[in-house]
Amino acid sequence: MMAAIGAAEQKAKVLLIDKGNKLGRKLAISGGGRCNVTNRLPVDEIIKHIPGNGRFLYSAFSIFSNEDIIRFFENLGIKLKEEDHGRMFPVTDKAQSVVDALISRLKELNVNIKTDSPIQDVRYENGRVKAVKLKTGDVYEADSVVIAVGGKSVPHTGSTGDGYAWAEKAGHTITELFPTEVPLTSSENFIKEKMLQGLSLRSVALSVLNPKGKALITHRMDMIFTHFGISGPAVLRCSQYAVKAMKKWNLKEVVMNLDAIPDTKEEPLFQEVSKKIKEDPKKSIKNLLKGMLPERYLLFLFEQNGMDPSSQGAAISNEKIRSFVKACKSFQFKVNGTLPLDKAFVTGGGVSVKEIEPQTMASKLMEGLFFCGEILDIHGYTGGYNITSALVTGRLAGINAAVSARIL
Repeated sequence: MMAAIGAAEQKAKVLLIDKGNKLGRKLAISGGGRCNVTNRLPVDEIIKHIPGNGRFLYSAFSIFSNEDIIRFFENLGIKLKEEDHGRMFPVTDKAQSVVDALISRLKELNVNIKTDSPIQDVRYENGRVKAVKLKTGDVYEADSVVIAVGGKSVPHTGSTGDGYAWAEKAGHTITELFPTEVPLTSSENFIKEKMLQGLSLRSVALSVLNPKGKALITHRMDMIFTHFGISGPAVLRCSQYAVKAMKKWNLKEVVMNLDAIPDTKEEPLFQEVSKKIKEDPKKSIKNLLKGMLPERYLLFLFEQNGMDPSSQGAAISNEKIRSFVKACKSFQFKVNGTLPLDKAFVTGGGVSVKEIEPQTMASKLMEGLFFCGEILDIHGYTGGYNITSALVTGRLAGINAAVSARIL
């Protein structure tokens, strides 16, 4: 939609083809149905939140930035509000209002829209685009083609990876696809036995460790234990590092480190617990440490360290207290993979950005061919970063596709 608007504003004759029965299906469910339109952090920060080739977007942001996205939507009558971590949402809290605004802009610009029209093939001739052929057999000749069909995540919205074949046919490299922003799976006994299933932990520090036990990445956010492993914002952000570590070191499992009390160092925490025991030695350890951690997690760590919750604090050895405090700061467990790509929020990998002009989104290999959005090998964290990338690359692809067609 963004590419079609960009092209139509350049006075090009635009045909938008979608295989789905309505436009913007993925946008309509984004941000939990509220649509996290973009992020207001400075560009350098946004790039940091797009660990998959975010640097490629520097040129694009210098032409059309996140602030331009905000202005673009406000001009369409969509007022935005800023929430935590710079996330921008429509004031309506309804993703559909964003979709509707884009559709009415397309209509205003007389863009010809064809829904329920799966494409069979993109045709090339003498080093440039020639036409697109629908599965019905209809053929539309075009001077420029923008491929904006997404990756392979959230397939029920239509992202089923159709575009990779058309890109390869034009000579493009598709880097290996993998799920990112995806829950992690584990076969640890405590997961299998559902001991912590449904338990949320707030603002923990979760790390992915390399084989030497050093943290590759640490994210401080919320997480949740599930029946298959772990999920929640901290886990989604760590997921691509777990996938890459398994591949790099050829591992079947990767060790995660969970620090449930990241604001206090281990020794002061030990002193704090010891002081509580000294002050009230007859009180049970469970009651002494109540509120230090969510109760289920506290009881779980007691069990892991062989402590009876009803024991008096004074009856527990210093050694056990030390090992319990260590577990609060560093509970380690293994994950063995992720949920599949179709369950991921974002697709890692895609059309190699080395083969794309960073200021125009044009193919370096085929005249008149443009790419934007998640089909490119660009992936960010959740929080408005992937949509920002899609809108920025979409806008540039559309504008430049129109310019390229006009030159002919």
